[in-house]
Amino acid sequence: MSLGFAEKLSYNENVGSVGMSEIFDPPHVLQQKIKNLAALIRKSKHIVAFTGAGISTSCGIPDFRGPKGVWTLQHEGKGVPEASLPFHRAMPGITHMALVALEKAGILKFVISQNVDSLHLRSGIPREKIAELHGNSFRELCPSCGEEYLRDFEVETIGMKQTSRHCKCGARLTDTVLDWEDELPLKELNPAVEQCRMADVVLCLGTSLQITPACDLPFQTLRGGGRVIIVNLQQTPKDKKASLVIHGRVDKVIAGVMHDLNLQIPPYVRVDLFQINLTYRQFPRFSDKKYVNWTLRVTSEHGKNAPLQFIKSVEVSFLDRPNLRTAILLKQPFLLKRQLISTRPFKISLKINFSDGCGCQSTKVEFPVNFQVLADSINHDKDDVIQKLKKTAIQDQCCGQISLVERKNLLPPTKEISIYAIATDFVAYNTYLASTGLSEDIPKSSGYIMRRLKDNINTEMPLKKLKCC
Repeated sequence: MSLGFAEKLSYNENVGSVGMSEIFDPPHVLQQKIKNLAALIRKSKHIVAFTGAGISTSCGIPDFRGPKGVWTLQHEGKGVPEASLPFHRAMPGITHMALVALEKAGILKFVISQNVDSLHLRSGIPREKIAELHGNSFRELCPSCGEEYLRDFEVETIGMKQTSRHCKCGARLTDTVLDWEDELPLKELNPAVEQCRMADVVLCLGTSLQITPACDLPFQTLRGGGRVIIVNLQQTPKDKKASLVIHGRVDKVIAGVMHDLNLQIPPYVRVDLFQINLTYRQFPRFSDKKYVNWTLRVTSEHGKNAPLQFIKSVEVSFLDRPNLRTAILLKQPFLLKRQLISTRPFKISLKINFSDGCGCQSTKVEFPVNFQVLADSINHDKDDVIQKLKKTAIQDQCCGQISLVERKNLLPPTKEISIYAIATDFVAYNTYLASTGLSEDIPKSSGYIMRRLKDNINTEMPLKKLKCC
């Protein structure tokens, strides 16, 4: 879990058992259990997944009760563990993407998550098919109209408190992460209960099943004769109620199941969005000359004051104006102000340098500037642009692609606002793990293939022309 989230929680002495020893089924036992689980999934008509922190540990996010978990270290007086990468750059793991494949195949009907890391939504599980019982550190909610906002940064509060942003309707937004004393929101709880009662198999993945009332939900399936499967490295208080208990790493078990079902784990492509604002105003200066004051600002799509965490710096250069020096913007807000005497057209090139945790080091976007003529307005369907970017990244097996989503003009003063989408991560997951003896440990890098685009790509080119280095 992120350092920030854990430290924001109110103090609670009763966090259940912590520091529990990990149990590993012998290899031959594990393989047989994986085959049994795959057989149950084949026969199932309605599967629900119930997930906990254990499915995100391979993504660099600490769990709670493991040997180095959040509550374990706090209980030992060692403070909060650090994630191995920024929380907002964590990528879905093998289990997350396997669940996406099962959902698309019509096998998995619903996901119930106790995690607040947003990895299920990032992976591609539809919002209507997931209940986030304990909230989402990246999701804000309007208490007035019910509108939800999924962010690319971690919301600053927890406990359903007001944040610094407002809804389109004008109301102040709140975070969605529960603190210890908060009750489960009915919007998430009710469909979770309904789905568990409908299920014939509930897969409990990477959860110690200690937090009430969430831990009781999977066993609603028992009323209708359904089965509960538990995959976890520690014993749970509910093991005796389960039809099958598998002690092994969740990623390894799920990779084995997918192999047995002959299903591929899809690659993951992360797409981030940012906004370029170009504002200018022309003034007469001399009798035969004009000058223009202009401002370039690179901001988050969530507002100019929202953090733009996936960009480390921006280099602004002027391709056909050698008299204008390149500007390097090192801190947010990424802002450049200039004054020009001549108003003739020129072209700006922005080199976007990505922060740590991105799959690419940088990419470029170029666009013409003409203070005499307004640029054409463009409004592409955002979801369509994102899907095309993902498709291209998968075809090229690399990230760095960029595409214009929207361009609009406002007056006065003249302001041109452009929104771009960038594929900032590409990860391919190999399913060969199950066919190579299911080694005891899955290195974090063993299932990943990551390549980068060249820095000097003309980003206004059609996507099909983008090439990997």
